[in-house]
Amino acid sequence: MPEYRAVRAKYDFLTMCKTPELAAEVTMQPVDIVGVDAAIIFSDILVIPEAMGMKLFVNEGSGPKFETAISSESDIDKLIIPEPSDKLKYVLDAVSLTKKILNNRVPLIGFSGSPWTLFAYMVEGNGTKDFVKAKTMLFNEPKLSHKLLEKISSAVSQYLIAKINAGADAIQIFDTWGGMLGYEELREFSLRYVQKIIFDVKEKFGNTIPIIFFSKGSGMWLDDLVKTNCDVVGVDWTMDISVAKYIVGGRTALQGNFDPIMLLSKSEKIISATKTILEKFGSGDGHIFNLGHGILPNTPVENAKLLVETVRQESKKYHHG
Repeated sequence: MPEYRAVRAKYDFLTMCKTPELAAEVTMQPVDIVGVDAAIIFSDILVIPEAMGMKLFVNEGSGPKFETAISSESDIDKLIIPEPSDKLKYVLDAVSLTKKILNNRVPLIGFSGSPWTLFAYMVEGNGTKDFVKAKTMLFNEPKLSHKLLEKISSAVSQYLIAKINAGADAIQIFDTWGGMLGYEELREFSLRYVQKIIFDVKEKFGNTIPIIFFSKGSGMWLDDLVKTNCDVVGVDWTMDISVAKYIVGGRTALQGNFDPIMLLSKSEKIISATKTILEKFGSGDGHIFNLGHGILPNTPVENAKLLVETVRQESKKYHHG
């Protein structure tokens, strides 16, 4: 959005993340301008590794990069499990401030990367096409991998609990790189740790805080994703939402799954594709209409507004009472 770019022109990305007033301002922009039904706190998944002791750089164009990657047990031993009210206070302050500004207008969602996705960045040192170093560590040094994943999981659990205490109405766990793993690796190195985090959060708050879990590219293992005990499963655009609904069988709600690139299409295509997803899910509750992954920077704002307006209008016929 032009409004976001105006703020971004004055401050670098991490400064925006670490300044509660700026984070709150840009969090509110999609709510005020596009009309979405929830706010998602402006932050980044890599604030956790940074709080654990890794120096993070975010460069325009080249993406995030750590000064030094994790490659040995001694590197893992140096990492701390941060106290959120200390090392990540700026995020909690942003949540509290945004919650106050929202004044219960729409819910506020807090989020984190999954342990495996954070592991992938921490071991690789930056984002890559195939995360060779990270996957090689899983295959060759599973014990060491589990040691790092345990540490990350503890940090994520404490972070998400602190976000809820600060005012988040729901939380989402992004397993962005889940689809890079084979089935056995996904279960051993990703889902078991997501399940642990969900257990920790529910032990603290019961079922009062909805937990959304999204593992990109893992739709073929949807039944296993549901078994993490999340409340909502996100699905990307590669899966038919009617099939997803059948597999889930009412055990969780579904979130998705409009292709983000479709928002670069003509208006009539956006409207028809939106109608198709709503029709395929069919009647009843349990569907959070959303994109099947992140919105692209070159998406016309008017197309995002059109999507929201179409969902709002067309979904009425599928809800009774």
